[in-house]
This record gives sequence, C-alpha cells and structure tokens, in this order.
Amino acid sequence: MPSPDDRSAPGEVIVEFVRNGAWLKCSAVHVATGVEVSAVGPVAERHGLERIALAKLKRALAAR
Repeated sequence: MPSPDDRSAPGEVIVEFVRNGAWLKCSAVHVATGVEVSAVGPVAERHGLERIALAKLKRALAAR
C-alpha cells in the first residue's frame, strides 16, 4: 500500500481474491465511491494481480 503522504493514494480500498482452478481474480473496491475493478491471472501472481488491480482503480478514479 502507498505511504500515507502519497497524494495519489485512493483512500480506503477493499481487496478480494477469488480462486478458480489455476486462475485468481483480484477485485479492488473504493469504499467512498463504490468503484470496482478487477484483474485476473495465474494463482502464483497474487501480489502482481493486487498491484495491477490497485493501479486500475487509481486510473478509474482519475477518469471520474
């Protein structure tokens, strides 16, 4: 998670992981707005998927 002084931090975010066989889905939801994004990839890439989902969430919030 970004440091508290990072101005680009989206605020409170809920991150959820759901496994389906060899695949893992990472969903990130911005609590204040309800904006949700997800990323899907191999189970072995849990941290990478979380990083991608958080980056997608930042872009989605910036586009609003």
